[in-house]
Parts: sequence; C-alpha cells; structure tokens
Amino acid sequence: MTKAETASGLGCGSTDAPAVIADGVHKRYGARKALDGVSVRVERGEFFGLLGPNGAGKTTLVEILEGLRQSDSGTVTVLGTAAWPRNRALLPRIGVQTQSSAFFVRQTASEHLATVAALYGVTRIAVEQALATVGLADQSEIRVEDLSGGQRQRLAIASALVHDPELIFLDEPTAALDPQARRSLWDVLRSMKAAGKTIVYTTHHLDEAEALCDRVAILVAGRIAALGTPRALVEASEQPTRLIVPAQQVTVERAQAIPGVDRAVIEGEALVLETRSSGQVLSALNTLAGLEGVQTRGATLEDVYLHLTSDARIEHTEGSPA
Repeated sequence: MTKAETASGLGCGSTDAPAVIADGVHKRYGARKALDGVSVRVERGEFFGLLGPNGAGKTTLVEILEGLRQSDSGTVTVLGTAAWPRNRALLPRIGVQTQSSAFFVRQTASEHLATVAALYGVTRIAVEQALATVGLADQSEIRVEDLSGGQRQRLAIASALVHDPELIFLDEPTAALDPQARRSLWDVLRSMKAAGKTIVYTTHHLDEAEALCDRVAILVAGRIAALGTPRALVEASEQPTRLIVPAQQVTVERAQAIPGVDRAVIEGEALVLETRSSGQVLSALNTLAGLEGVQTRGATLEDVYLHLTSDARIEHTEGSPA
C-alpha cells in the first residue's frame, strides 16, 4: 500500500477501527430530507439493526454506508476508511444483499454462485462452503428459477458471503418468507454472527430484530429516534404490561375501575388491560373473578417502535429513495 493510497482513502483502513462510523450525515432529495444529521457507530462483530417505517431513510443510509450513494454532508468511514468516493479496496471486504437481488436464473445455484465468486477471484471450495453455510448444499444443482422464495433468499445471502467479507449489509433478507423459512434463516444469520462477521441489518420484523440484534437504531423521518440494545430500549420506554383476560370474566367498566389499570379495551374475544402495576392489577383480578385464562404480556421492541413512529407523518411515494 502506498502513502498516496493511504492518504486518499484507498487503503484498507485500521483493523482496530469500528466497522462503521457515520457522523452527522445529511441527505436531501429536492425538498425532502431523507437523512437529517444521522450519527451511528457499529462495532466489529456486532449485529446491528436499522429499523423504521417506509421512507424513514434506512435504505438511503445503507447505500451511503456501502459507498453507493454520496451524502450531502457529514462523514462516513467503513472498516477504517472512507466509503466515498467509491473505494475499490473496500469491495472484497464487504458483502451486500439487497431487497431485490438479481440472479442468473437459468444457471444452477452452484453455477450462479461460482459466477459471483469469480468476480472476487475466490475458489470453488468457497462456493461449496457458502452453499453449505446457508443450507443449500442439497439444492446446488437446481436451477435458480426452480428454487423457492426462501431458497433464493439464502442464495442471495450466499452471494454476499462467498468471498468471506468482514462486514455484511443485509436489506430485509427475510421479506416475503413464510414463518418456517424465516426462522430457518435466523439460524443462518446467527451462524454468521458466531463466525465473527459484522452485520448491518434492516427489517420490518420487530420480533426478528429483538431476537437477533445486539443493538438497533430506530429511524423516524430521517433522524435516529432511539438507539440501544432491544432490552434497554424496552426498559427505558416504560411501555405498559398487557393483561389478556377472557372477555366473559369481567366487564370493561369493572376492569377500568381497578386501581392501576390505564386502559381497558375489548380485542376479539379478550379484554385487554394495560397497566404499569401488573402485580396490583393481577391481585385485584384474582379477587374479582380469578386468574384462570389470564395471560401476561410484557412490553416488546414492537411496542417501543409503534410508540416512536405512531405520530410520524412520513410522506413516501413508491419508487422514491427510502
């Protein structure tokens, strides 16, 4: 590596630096602010989630981090070096899976991945390892066009992994998958994390983010509204506990009169009580009608997300940058 390469940001960057640092990133499309001073730091080996409604700025931020798009202002470093202008030295060190991955559909899964691998100069062994990692070893000779949706998603991830990158960007990898395929893909993602990969991950599945991510950032209208571990965000939000009571056990009026009940509402065949004093309310319910069939549901990351985004009025036109 020459001094000129290092000075111009074309070097490999420090191995001690965080995987990603974004500081005060702004991006505007005409009159709309896609990103409004976003700052975030992703440590090496971290599984980091980016959450937010459509139009919140997730895809724009990820594309800036990947070096595909230039910010209007602010600084971005990836693996210790500048992400923009397009840095060829970074390309072998990052893997990218987009929302709409392109495939050579007439090739087999193995042939498709070998074509991708050839771009990075990696061996056939790497292709076989990537297919095994995502659970596609038995489908390696099946044409891509004949793979199921879940199998194609796995192949897209294998394409992002085949050259053994340090940092992987995954943009809604479980979108449109059935529950079984989605949970199966979770195992793949956990294995990537266990292998020491740094993962930047966008998803609309809040349960997924809560189960997989070390930390998450929730974007609202181009700004980070919350940042931290899922557990810390839930605890800090002070969202109410929900008690689900069979509707025939107690009326809405009697439930609303229980000290500690913030809200009582019928949902389907159940009466849902929201409270921040669950012990007190459960004791009162036991006295009134007993606790048979009563379920307790604590706050989740989804509750935090809905609270932060419920008042957001984000104009989002289909096809506009997100």
